[in-house]
Amino acid sequence: MTTILFAAKSERWTAYETPLRRALEDVGLAHATLTVEADPATVDYIVYAPNSGLTDLTPYTRLKAVLNLWAGVEDVVGNPTLKVPLARMVDDGLTEGMVEWVTGHVLRHHLGMDRHILGQDGIWRGGDAPPLARDRSVAVLGLGVLGSACAGMLARLNFQTHGWSRSPKSVPGVTCHHGADGLRDALKAAEIAVLLLPNTPSTENTLNAETLALLPKGAVILNPGRGPLIEDAALLDALASGQVGHATLDTFRIEPLPEDHPYWTHPQVTVTPHIASATRTESAARTIVENIRRGEAGEPFRHLVDRDRGY
Repeated sequence: MTTILFAAKSERWTAYETPLRRALEDVGLAHATLTVEADPATVDYIVYAPNSGLTDLTPYTRLKAVLNLWAGVEDVVGNPTLKVPLARMVDDGLTEGMVEWVTGHVLRHHLGMDRHILGQDGIWRGGDAPPLARDRSVAVLGLGVLGSACAGMLARLNFQTHGWSRSPKSVPGVTCHHGADGLRDALKAAEIAVLLLPNTPSTENTLNAETLALLPKGAVILNPGRGPLIEDAALLDALASGQVGHATLDTFRIEPLPEDHPYWTHPQVTVTPHIASATRTESAARTIVENIRRGEAGEPFRHLVDRDRGY
């Protein structure tokens, strides 16, 4: 008998129980035991949320895989008791939502929409049509599932699209860079920079005083990735000097963003409350169950985390 432990807060169980049972039935695993409580020695898979309170995996001697319920794995990958494969959540709905958020905000800044939406002052200002996408350079930092999907969409819209990752990647229509030199090249080309890197020790403060200075003057920054990717004080300085023209930020070091944080009232900052994308329970359940099906069939798991890199 296959036993699946759902280790997450009660509200998640309420949302996921029915979609998971339906997905298990669809792949022929209706007989599997899906539960929030089980003898650790009987558990084959853990559907895991990092805030569940479960940290010691040592008693789970029969465990085959941990299936993360969140897209981010930075709170899981360093667990020294994790000795089995860890699969990240890659949900089609999550990817689609991120592509829509990034594309919408890139177009907002590319077209200068704020100038007209916020500037209804009775003055007709003609002759200020924006450039075409083919004349605008955008860089996506991070070419994982989400970053590659966003970069690909921007390329299809005809933006001059650059992408950067630590190791070499290839995305159709995208000029891909990698490594330290590649990061500098990507930033120098980024009239609009989109951050979709994971949160790891090596990515913290990817945008700092030195790297922000590489951007074309007046560049726009979008951060739907992780808050620690940006050194906040350096960004505020870059906004004050005009090196950065605007920052649209969806993720922050502390969430909810404290009400006295300078981002809230800064005229060149847009704050969105970590809504760039969200996991949809139905499609996420199918993603989780597909890995369980693979495990039971002896097939390779999908979306495994590289434990050496931390993502």
